[in-house]
Amino acid sequence: MAENEQINVENTVENATAEGKEVSRSKKSAGFKKADRRERAPKKEASEFDKRVVSVRRVTKVVKGGRTLKFSALVVVGDKKGRVGLGIGKSREVSSAIEKATTIAKKNMKTIPIVDGTIPHETTGKFSATNILLLPAPEGTGVIAGGSARAVIELAGIKNIVTKRHGSSNKINCVKATMSGLLNLKTKEEIARRRGKSVDEI
Repeated sequence: MAENEQINVENTVENATAEGKEVSRSKKSAGFKKADRRERAPKKEASEFDKRVVSVRRVTKVVKGGRTLKFSALVVVGDKKGRVGLGIGKSREVSSAIEKATTIAKKNMKTIPIVDGTIPHETTGKFSATNILLLPAPEGTGVIAGGSARAVIELAGIKNIVTKRHGSSNKINCVKATMSGLLNLKTKEEIARRRGKSVDEI
């Protein structure tokens, strides 16, 4: 009887070890599958637009129950090939506000005329109490502009320009004034088309 009991115990131990090995193998195989899934996860496609966060402000609104705290983000988006847009988004979280502003900026993309890496002519942009003067510059000058205006100019793809701001230094006003000035630009071909003449006649 004792020998039979010992044999049964040995058999149960062997079965348990075999089951344990099978479980460990199954876990390892599952781990490999998870690793494969991670490796096979699709990579995010690179966006054709570059994004720059100009400012993030904390906004407080007084309501009946107290104060609500939100964040306001100003984002400029461009492809550095003549297309640029700006957006302002508000949310209770900074990341959400930036995402909203980026989406709005992509919807409001504008085309800016660029000639030989600079603007075709002198122009002035105005928004609220901010005035900004934009001057074309020769090759090698670079972008001479403040932080807010620089974001719009660089993402638009302008490489040589001289700017001078007058009035308010508010970042939102500066960005909108710069956009206003760039949207006032016109090429020779556009002017000739409007007048019904050729470029040589102008």
